[in-house]
Amino acid sequence: MSHVLETQSAAISVQRLVSTAWVAEHLNDPQIILVESNEDPLLYPSGHIPGAHEVDWTRDLNDPLRRDYLDRERFQALMQKLGATDDSLIVFYGDRSNWWAAYALWVFELFGHTRSCLMDGGRLLWAKEGRPMTTKVPQATPSQYVAKPRNDEAIRIFREDVLRRVDAGAKFIDVRSPQEFSGEKLHMEGYPNEGALRGGHIPGAKSIPWATATDPETGTFRATEELQAIYKDFQPDEDVVVYCRIGERSSHTWFALKYLLGYQNVRNYDGSWTEYGNLVGAPIEQGS
Repeated sequence: MSHVLETQSAAISVQRLVSTAWVAEHLNDPQIILVESNEDPLLYPSGHIPGAHEVDWTRDLNDPLRRDYLDRERFQALMQKLGATDDSLIVFYGDRSNWWAAYALWVFELFGHTRSCLMDGGRLLWAKEGRPMTTKVPQATPSQYVAKPRNDEAIRIFREDVLRRVDAGAKFIDVRSPQEFSGEKLHMEGYPNEGALRGGHIPGAKSIPWATATDPETGTFRATEELQAIYKDFQPDEDVVVYCRIGERSSHTWFALKYLLGYQNVRNYDGSWTEYGNLVGAPIEQGS
């Protein structure tokens, strides 16, 4: 499988999706920083790719009080701790076919660090291929990284704009399960604390579960032609909004649309259904 090269620098060319073999060949490259980001916090300490750092979604990427992400100062401190520079290529991978890794990548891009990519297949494929794992936690030499101000405009969307788009008949992709989309379930299976008071979906949204973009055996993204068929009702030049329950699954779909299919106007509604389904007076549709 091949996907388009996105960006380049004098240091190293950047593919937005790299293979496990590519990562294995670049384990000792000083310009590359490996980051593991999982849903399950017990996975990283049980074994990870040699040299990989852990970025925990709850501990490292979230504001401790408000429902929001870390601010510029905390992101700068995180990047300095990782030993990152402007030229560092951050290679993300993790469990669950990389959905949390895609979420972490999306947060990094809020601060303009676009030299990033996903390792296709995540830790599942790396382990299946029998590649080396370690429990040793790397210690990077702290850098002098200076973070850009967080820019929410390009890839993020808030409820006020969502409601305006609903009134205008804009397009949405709901990446949750069909049962969540129809309103049969108020939360994803096994996540009762991340539900909403009302079930259903944003009016006009199309149900395309996030996992349809991946191969169930390997966790890798499907070929370009298959992805184009999956998202055939949405054009690359259209303004598209993706959402799920808290923005993590939709980050995976955002990545596929933006970096594998070249959609330039796709944004993630990270408030998603835990916000929208609790809004007083917000229009909701139910059924498939």
